Amino acid sequence: MGSYYYLMAGLPELKADGSMPITYSEFLTSCDSIVSDEDLEILKDLTLSSTKGPFLKEWGGFYRMLTGELSYQRSLNLGRSYPSSYEKDGSVAQVVSSALSAKNPLEAERILLDYEFEYLDLLVGPHMFDDYALFGYAVKLRLLERLSCFEKEKGKAEFDSLFDGIQQRVYSL
Repeated sequence: MGSYYYLMAGLPELKADGSMPITYSEFLTSCDSIVSDEDLEILKDLTLSSTKGPFLKEWGGFYRMLTGELSYQRSLNLGRSYPSSYEKDGSVAQVVSSALSAKNPLEAERILLDYEFEYLDLLVGPHMFDDYALFGYAVKLRLLERLSCFEKEKGKAEFDSLFDGIQQRVYSL
């Protein structure tokens, strides 16, 4: 377990309701000469479902539970059966239910992002300058990176296009 005092102190704060202050690539560049080779390789390959190492194993279990609950509730909402069993947690189910009843997909993503950030903060706990803090920061950055892909205008344009196509099919019947 390394100590990353200067690295962690020099990184900008990440907030669930904020934007990405740095890219993941810039983050990796900051880590390059400071982080151990093993940790750097894990960071380079990091996805939201990564499970390598103690911190990511804990995060991965939570993320698997969250995505399982999302799949389950979406299946129920569509009137389909859910074919596989999954680990269930009441608080996760409640947050997913809130997200799925949000006004729009972006609001749903923000509800989930807030919950994921809260969970990451619990996992990191009092760790401020070690590998737990480093990996917690990296996962948060990946989550913000994912959220930055949502663009309201593009989403509305895609929705309008799909809706127009459906209307044309209905009118042609």
